[in-house]
Amino acid sequence: MKFISVSAVALLVSYAPAFTQAADTYPAKPLRLIAPYPPGGASDIIARFLGGKLADVWGQQTVVDNRAGANGGIGCELAAKSPADGYTLLIGNMTPIAANPSLYRKLGYDSLRDFAGISLVAVGPNILVVNTNVPVKSVQELLALAKAKPGSLNFGSGGAGSPAHLAGELFKTLTGVQMTHVPYKGTVLSVNDLIAGQVQLVFSDAPPALPHVKSGRLRALAVTGAKRTPLMPEFPTVAEAGVPGFALDNWWGILVPTGTPKERVGRINAELVKIMQSADAKTRFANLGVEAVHSTPGEFDAYIRSEYTKLAKVIKDAGAKAD
Repeated sequence: MKFISVSAVALLVSYAPAFTQAADTYPAKPLRLIAPYPPGGASDIIARFLGGKLADVWGQQTVVDNRAGANGGIGCELAAKSPADGYTLLIGNMTPIAANPSLYRKLGYDSLRDFAGISLVAVGPNILVVNTNVPVKSVQELLALAKAKPGSLNFGSGGAGSPAHLAGELFKTLTGVQMTHVPYKGTVLSVNDLIAGQVQLVFSDAPPALPHVKSGRLRALAVTGAKRTPLMPEFPTVAEAGVPGFALDNWWGILVPTGTPKERVGRINAELVKIMQSADAKTRFANLGVEAVHSTPGEFDAYIRSEYTKLAKVIKDAGAKAD
């Protein structure tokens, strides 16, 4: 049997409070929340809302660091290579986390290897909107027009791999219709050209399209999610409207580099769950056209894997590439 000297015990006891204090004072400095898109978009707005709430709780500033480019890949690569200490967070969404690995031949990160999920925070469908001069008022009428005039319809998107692009490709795959993809540098630009008649339809995220639907400048046909959204209950899903099996939601969640201490992952998750359950979060997110949600870290990791697999098939079937 080995014995520890009295002096050694005294030394350990003297350090114990310091160790406990170090564990209990996280976060002891400002956090960085990387948003892999420019300021003003949904990811940025959600990140700033969450960052402000975390700062209120912890008394430490959460700095939103916008690192746009490569479909969100630049910001994701930066997050993946950051220290796994709980002080660097990433707001990821469908495109850079689940779609990019199938779109790019080379990425500076591995979504499944380099990140650990904290919590899903928002889910929202896109809206299938058409120019009001397109003579259709339902998905079935859109399909009939597309089949009667193959290749005559152009659909806009915010770029290769964007939710609008993937929704359009899934629509083509499931229906067999021929439509031409027209990528833009942002969904807002595609919606502007939709209003102008340069493209005939867009599977747009809600914020750019809804105001124009309400004003009558665009016509909404359906939403892309697996179920109707309580935020826009009057619109059927694309599947309900005549395309069985169609389901595509955009989503956002908070991740950290793999290896971040479990205690810190758990603490961040606990705070995010409280935030997402608040009336403030539900109202703010509803105004964006998305639903405030939450999950456990394990549930979010499983969700990412399922989205990764689903989108890989969509992208392969479409033959889509971003480089």
